[in-house]
Amino acid sequence: MSGSLNKVMLIGNLGDDVKLHRFEDGGCIGRFPIATNENYTNKVTGEKVSNTEWHNVVVRNKAAEICEKYLNKGDKIYVEGKIKTRKWQSEDGVQRYSTEIHVNEFNFLSNKTEGNSMNSPISEVPPSFNESTPSDDQVDDLPF
Repeated sequence: MSGSLNKVMLIGNLGDDVKLHRFEDGGCIGRFPIATNENYTNKVTGEKVSNTEWHNVVVRNKAAEICEKYLNKGDKIYVEGKIKTRKWQSEDGVQRYSTEIHVNEFNFLSNKTEGNSMNSPISEVPPSFNESTPSDDQVDDLPF
């Protein structure tokens, strides 16, 4: 196998509501944190240990609008995408880095009912989203 692979799959809970930023050209970007948990028992002490890892998630355009509309803090979600690291210089001149998960596919995993924080019935919630649907102009260059 030649080349490389940058693929991430996470199941976790939103640590905050989706923050949406709209651009002048009509596009938008949504950001939210996801917490994943690892639970195990320490073999030496017998103590139960729980570790939480936080992931910065980025969704774009239609996916961002869907997430902002239907997701709330605490909801469980499956996301699939790739890792990207951004680098910038802060106001005090220090180099800063941020590692993000850029999502191209997701599934909502929380059960929603009309009695919760959503204003619309569950039937409106799309069960999943896949941004990587091939278009007619994409060429398949695989030899098989």
